[in-house]
Amino acid sequence: MIGMWKAFDEMEKLGWIGPKRPRMVTVQADGCAPIVKAFQENRPKADAWSGAYTQAAGLRVPKAIGDFIMLDILRRSHGTAVAVSDAEMLADVQQTGKAEGLLMAPEGAATVSALRKLCRSGFVEPDEEVVLFNTGTAFKYLHLFP
Repeated sequence: MIGMWKAFDEMEKLGWIGPKRPRMVTVQADGCAPIVKAFQENRPKADAWSGAYTQAAGLRVPKAIGDFIMLDILRRSHGTAVAVSDAEMLADVQQTGKAEGLLMAPEGAATVSALRKLCRSGFVEPDEEVVLFNTGTAFKYLHLFP
């Protein structure tokens, strides 16, 4: 998220885009969600998450180095932070594979799970454009699928 936000600033300086920014959303596993917790508590930084657990290894980050930067970006962009369960992620790996032919890693599928929640809550409207970032493939997670 920090790199994406920085890229928007750089593209604006180059004259490629204007000052408008998208709402940023961070997604974490509910078994390791320090940024979500800090965002919900309106804290400037996140405490380390004790007993971190998720099957999505890339989301098992009990203490992010740039937590205060991420929280600032979420607030400045009028974004939010969402936690999803491992069951939701793994179901969306399979659903996205069937519907789109993509073998997303659970980390990427977590964005699909979060989008469902954000649509249900009204945070994301049906006509909005949304970009989901998938950062890997599920090949290293094949043991999780029968």
